[in-house]
Amino acid sequence: MTKIQRIRNVAAALLMLLCCFVLISDPENGFYFVALILMVSMLVYAVRCLLFYFTMARHMVGGRSMLYKGIIVLDLSIFTLSMVDDPQFFIVLYLLVIHAFAGVLDILRALEARRYQAPAWRRSLVSGVGNLVIADLALVNGIIFHSTKDLVYIYAACLFYSACVQLVTAFRKTAIVYIQ
Repeated sequence: MTKIQRIRNVAAALLMLLCCFVLISDPENGFYFVALILMVSMLVYAVRCLLFYFTMARHMVGGRSMLYKGIIVLDLSIFTLSMVDDPQFFIVLYLLVIHAFAGVLDILRALEARRYQAPAWRRSLVSGVGNLVIADLALVNGIIFHSTKDLVYIYAACLFYSACVQLVTAFRKTAIVYIQ
């Protein structure tokens, strides 16, 4: 990892920590802040995908998938912005789908790593189970109990965890392989 990438990771992690503390300090209005964070992050990702397509991916095999991904995520971000009046369902859906998908993927990776006798399969399994627990909490608190405050706290906890992981990744030494 280069120094610029490390600085970018630290800045992103600090921004995520700031957003986390804003969400915890004002959970009533934090719900709209969560919707705004989701919309802006999807918009930035869509613009990055579209820029990558127009600059490089259109000349690559399978590059058109970047165009499709960018357009779909751009649509989702605009749709999220238009649904700010009643964002609870979409926040619940976001937390549920993203964490359930990530949990299933982590569990499948852990099973594959265990099959190949890799040492880090337990960490992947714990991460997958944790993501499934977060998806269950989002389902229970959002759809069954209609608790927006708890949803904001769940999102803030996920944001805090992501920021901590990004900080650890930024300061971790990377192995450099020299070919002689």
